[in-house]
Amino acid sequence: MRHDRTELLQAGRPHLKDRDLLAAMFSAAVRSADPSTGLRTYLPQAPADGRTIVVGAGKGAAQMAAALERLWEETYPDRPLTGVVVTRYGYGCETRSIEVLEAAHPVPDKAGLAGAQRLVEDVSELTEDDLVIALVCGGGSALLPAPPQGMTLADEIALNEQLLASGAPIAAMNIVRKHLSTIKGGRLAAATRARVVSMIVSDIPGDNPAFVASGPTIPDHTTRHDALGIVEQYGLALPPAMMNHLLSPAADAPHPHDPIFERHEHHIIASAGVSLEAAAEIARAHGVTPHILSDAIEGEARDVALVHAAIAREVAQRDRPFARPTVLLSGGETTVTLKSKGGKGGRNGEFALALALAIDGHEIVALAADTDGIDGSETNAGAYVDGTTARRLRAAGLDGRKLLDTNNSFEAFSALGDLFETGPTGTNVNDFRAILIR
Repeated sequence: MRHDRTELLQAGRPHLKDRDLLAAMFSAAVRSADPSTGLRTYLPQAPADGRTIVVGAGKGAAQMAAALERLWEETYPDRPLTGVVVTRYGYGCETRSIEVLEAAHPVPDKAGLAGAQRLVEDVSELTEDDLVIALVCGGGSALLPAPPQGMTLADEIALNEQLLASGAPIAAMNIVRKHLSTIKGGRLAAATRARVVSMIVSDIPGDNPAFVASGPTIPDHTTRHDALGIVEQYGLALPPAMMNHLLSPAADAPHPHDPIFERHEHHIIASAGVSLEAAAEIARAHGVTPHILSDAIEGEARDVALVHAAIAREVAQRDRPFARPTVLLSGGETTVTLKSKGGKGGRNGEFALALALAIDGHEIVALAADTDGIDGSETNAGAYVDGTTARRLRAAGLDGRKLLDTNNSFEAFSALGDLFETGPTGTNVNDFRAILIR
């Protein structure tokens, strides 16, 4: 399907049907990350004599808990299930036996501190006859603040704010977090004698389970020396108490080969790779050939956008390396190094605005959104862009380059009516990017 370029550039908001297709691909990606399927596949055997306790954290933790309740009641109607999970404010849902607590994200608060304490308390008195089912997904790091002795919640808030502004990839952030915590880095699992089965929705490029939510139940091989290297690399100015802690053996996290973890197991029940394949199927059904570039892309959002734009322009102008019609799909987790205070928008908005400037005048339509439904701290999941976005910004009296340089993508797309809003989706497999070239 071809479009006259003049018609494209003159239209106020072109390709509405193409936007519908992009939205359908996003919806398919989110549906494929529904935790119910993976939970059913890996549902553990109920203990013969002991109790089953659920703990968890993340932006999709409440929906995971509700799905687990339904499956558990179907499978073990006579075996009670209780527990508590922590999710972001506004992300809760109705549950019957598992309590849902809400706390702040991405910057921790006192409610998260209390929630972390509850999780540790719930598992610490269990015996070897008991079972812990841990529901872990993206966002759990901020939702479970648990500063070591000598540090305060204010210290952890300062750490999170610096990490979010540093441009460090999520894996690096979580290495620092887990060595400045009493719950992350496998410490929650180490606090109990019960068997622990972790069900994980991965928002981490490469799906390393120890990095999702900083691995409260999954230890890994990183050390406090790795954390110190990241602090130095990204110029983090940590409070003295935190630096002193990282310099002491007290920061050492549990080791994966510790005998306490021998009875434990974990399962990735949803990931970006599976979600992108689901989106690709929708494209094929509509006569568009999909190409998945990667499900583990990291880097500065605006730089990643320039690479995607270069590929898209090559396709639009020369039908290479892919023939039209095609859609380029990618996932992972980009980062944003904040250059200005007060800007609104997340990493997907930043990607989208940089992409819009780079595809100005081309017959390209794209969607960049976070699969949890919230991009950064605003209410939108992401934004639509196309070859007229930059022109329409100019017509509205807005300087797209200046908005990008001040990390203010939300203002740009809000002014154009091009925000992509879904509300909380109940899952999180990180960034979703789809670039359609007719």
